[in-house]
Amino acid sequence: MPNTAKQDKPSEEYVSPINPILGFNSICYPNVFEYQQNDSELYFNRELSLLQFHQRVLAQATNPRHPLLERLFFLIIFSSNLDEFFEIRVAGLMQKVQMGDVVSSIDGMRPSKVLSYISEIAHHAVDEQYRILNDEILPALAEQDIRYLKRDELTPEQAAWVKKYFAEQVAPVLTPISIDPAHPFPRLVNKSLNFMVGLEGKDGFGRDINMAIVPAPRSLPRVIRLPNELTGGKEHHIMLTAVIHGHIEELFPGMTVTGCHQFRLTRNADLDLSDDVEDLAKALEGELENRRFGAKVRLEVTTYCPQPMVDYLLDEFGLSQEQLYRVNGPVNLTRLLFDFKIPNLRYQSFNHAIPKAFRRDSLDKNENVFHAIRKQDVLVHHPFHSFSPVVNILRQAANDPRVLAIKQTLYRSGTNSEIVQALAEAARKGKEVTAVIELRARFDEKSNIEVANFLQQAGAVVVYGIVGYKTHAKLMMIVRREEDKIRRYVHLGTGNYHAGNAKAYTDYGLFTANEAITEDVHKIFNELTGMGKPAKVQKLLHAPFTLHDRLMGFIDNEIAHAKAGKEAHIIIKVNAMTEKLLIDKLYEASQAGVKVNLIIRSMCCIRPQLPGVSDNITVRSIVGRFLEHTRVYYFANGHQNPNANGKRTYRLYCASADWMERNLFSRVEVAFPIEDPIVFKRIMEDLHNYLKDNVNAWELDAKGTWRAITPGEGEAAFSAQDYLLTKITRKS
Repeated sequence: MPNTAKQDKPSEEYVSPINPILGFNSICYPNVFEYQQNDSELYFNRELSLLQFHQRVLAQATNPRHPLLERLFFLIIFSSNLDEFFEIRVAGLMQKVQMGDVVSSIDGMRPSKVLSYISEIAHHAVDEQYRILNDEILPALAEQDIRYLKRDELTPEQAAWVKKYFAEQVAPVLTPISIDPAHPFPRLVNKSLNFMVGLEGKDGFGRDINMAIVPAPRSLPRVIRLPNELTGGKEHHIMLTAVIHGHIEELFPGMTVTGCHQFRLTRNADLDLSDDVEDLAKALEGELENRRFGAKVRLEVTTYCPQPMVDYLLDEFGLSQEQLYRVNGPVNLTRLLFDFKIPNLRYQSFNHAIPKAFRRDSLDKNENVFHAIRKQDVLVHHPFHSFSPVVNILRQAANDPRVLAIKQTLYRSGTNSEIVQALAEAARKGKEVTAVIELRARFDEKSNIEVANFLQQAGAVVVYGIVGYKTHAKLMMIVRREEDKIRRYVHLGTGNYHAGNAKAYTDYGLFTANEAITEDVHKIFNELTGMGKPAKVQKLLHAPFTLHDRLMGFIDNEIAHAKAGKEAHIIIKVNAMTEKLLIDKLYEASQAGVKVNLIIRSMCCIRPQLPGVSDNITVRSIVGRFLEHTRVYYFANGHQNPNANGKRTYRLYCASADWMERNLFSRVEVAFPIEDPIVFKRIMEDLHNYLKDNVNAWELDAKGTWRAITPGEGEAAFSAQDYLLTKITRKS
């Protein structure tokens, strides 16, 4: 356990200033040093740490290294991230407050205190988001003749076209709802955009109506492109909200509109399922409907919405001023998605490479991918490598008479997925196809239910994993008969079997025919589909059974090596690090002299560079063009001192699991060893490149401040992602 000796505490609680975005280079953490009678100051709060990650994404919208439209896209990503943050994280904290406001996180903060910090930070961040939009992005877009026109900016011809568009395309699907004794306030769907309309006068029935709601139809595009003949071919658009607002009086004939203002309500979107349900799919279908109408957590209104109208809405929803967000622009920037064909304002496209082992010119006559995998392990690194090898091996398996069975885990997918289509084709052709589908993949539940039904109709065996444990492992196994012998081929990955993700997320996938590993995968599939004791695996690390204990043991080994004067080094690259026991063990390793480099994309509860506790721990985050998603664990294990057989003793694993409680104890996860020396070299080179990145990297200090790393004087700029693009795609 770390040295946690206390210093004299001040009589009053110290509160550090909250300044979430200090230019592009620094993002501050609020008041992490709350003096309490425990060791909570050793850890950062996970929700606030996640909010910091969202701020690092937001900061990319100001980064001139990114093309203009990509900067706009980062604004959109931030909006989407913040939506989910409120739907899940804030909603969960609100529930905890209602249940007694009991401390349940390792940082020692009460949920109410965390909510207070979130409110202050999020308000600053949203203000900054719209400042960036209005002061930087929109003017820069206008210089490129890309404009979002306001109503008073329309020419007479454009105004006439918009009026006609409203009458023909918009008005028929609008439903104005008056608020009166016969029409109580409507039940609004989560994140739906609505207008609050103030009225004067009597309607056709003689009723004195002073207020109405007009929901903005989700079936219509939020951004409408004006015809070329009215813009000279320029990218000029008008928001649907402006179209509705400009013609709102037509919905209330004979009455006077005194005000029209956008608002948007965010609800709790987490699912609450019992672990003892009899039919998981049926229970989920029922719960998905409830998600649309969960508890209220946030109200967004426009800057100029009158306070009486705001107070009315807050009272109606049972929300406080802290939960109110005024925005200076369109409510819900996620709907600003665009498809502008302007290459110079986007990232340059590239041809996704195919690993050399899978190229036709690398295979002898009559050879296929199975021969290639039998010769050597093959690593694919998305998005630099194409996702097609993963799809192609399934297609080949579906048509190969020697293939007997295919087994696959699916976490996020859809019926139009090439993976799902190939599995269905294999099932129709008589292969034994088994799909382990995780129905509770957040926000993909409905899609996964559809996939399950589709595959069952094709003749596949579908199971839903283990109730109470999400199946998050990324596994594929193909069973093939060769010379009267059964041989297995497997693919293990760090990311989902999702072609879209493979274009935007960095992930590793390993194809191998290693008999020990394939036997382990076989055992895990049997564990997932059948019953019995946990699978006794030889090579793989397996959550919730062995992964955590083995990781603790690996760190203990590094501590022993450090004390023995051998090389002791740990490099961990994951999306999140929140699990207390592992954090404490890393503190212990640091105090023993182990060098610890952490590359953490988002949540990080560990506090680096704390004197006497974590001097040897560094934490950095990479935020760039692609979303970092690879999970890699490296332990030097004294590898500069070969054992008696002359072999290196390093430990290198790729994994589906982050270092979080849920991954290690409540999910089915797999970490797989990298034993092929060529593959090992590639992954280690990647890790070291991420550690020397000075373009997309942020570093965390002991006070909880994230600072963007920039090249020093005389130092060349280096981006790990750009390097991989050059090395992998252009080399091919």
